[in-house]
Amino acid sequence: MSVAVCCIAVLVDILIGEPRRWHPLVGFGRVVAWVERCFNRRPQQPGRSGMIGGIAAVLLMMPVVAVAMALQELLSGWAALLVQAVVLWLAIALRGLAEHGRAVSDALLQGHGEQARAAVGRIVSRDAKSLSDSGVAAAAAESMLENGADAVFASLFWFLVAGLPGVVLHRLVNTLDAMWGYRNQRYLYFGRFAARLDDLMNWLPARLTALTYALMGNTRLAMTCWFRQAKTWDSPNAGPVMAAGAGALGVSLGGPAPYASGVKQRPRLGSGPEATARTVEGAIGLVQRGVGLWLIVLALFAFGFWAGGAA
Repeated sequence: MSVAVCCIAVLVDILIGEPRRWHPLVGFGRVVAWVERCFNRRPQQPGRSGMIGGIAAVLLMMPVVAVAMALQELLSGWAALLVQAVVLWLAIALRGLAEHGRAVSDALLQGHGEQARAAVGRIVSRDAKSLSDSGVAAAAAESMLENGADAVFASLFWFLVAGLPGVVLHRLVNTLDAMWGYRNQRYLYFGRFAARLDDLMNWLPARLTALTYALMGNTRLAMTCWFRQAKTWDSPNAGPVMAAGAGALGVSLGGPAPYASGVKQRPRLGSGPEATARTVEGAIGLVQRGVGLWLIVLALFAFGFWAGGAA
């Protein structure tokens, strides 16, 4: 059933994309913001109290996972298939990811630089107005590669490993990290537990994603960049994903990135020319072909298991 659920969820996502209104993750984001205001009232006083508040806030979200566990136990047959497919569809964002990326690449291809900067500003936290056209393309390509790992492959992975509770827990933790995982005064301590939990949950999916990107592009260069460059990145999971993705595409990513607080000097990833609009399209293609590969492999495993049982 797990393979069927994955196929249905991906197909529904391709056909209709994310809900335009009433997306559960949007509502969850509002709850997360409210919880943070309640538990992180004195961010200017760092230390143990901030970390304890962050841990308590994460634990307060766990009843959502308990509900998912109860549903998995109670439902069976077509009802279980439908509910799991809907939840997984809501967790992945394959079409939405491509739409955000193409909004950037299309604007760049048409020579609309300001439109491209506005589009990339909706998917990255850096100062988009200060980016060159190449910087815009690099930012969008990095977002496609990293969010492909977080929002697509990791969701599929945790559903396959732990069913409905697994994918719900992963999206919950990933959302908390996205909202609290900043290394600034407000979140440095409060968001640390959520960030470390997200690192832990994404460790294996990130490396499977990096391998997937390598297989879908320039495999030798991708593997070389992964093993040589990933350790230079400050994120233990984004490093392998983006180094392998940049190598697979044969381009250079990373480097200086402007933020509101100043320019952050980041290591170079990949090898080759600077990013262009075609790089963004290539990154989208890596994610899409990678999902196709995963579904084919899963279908082959399911068929082999069925054939073995029938024999």
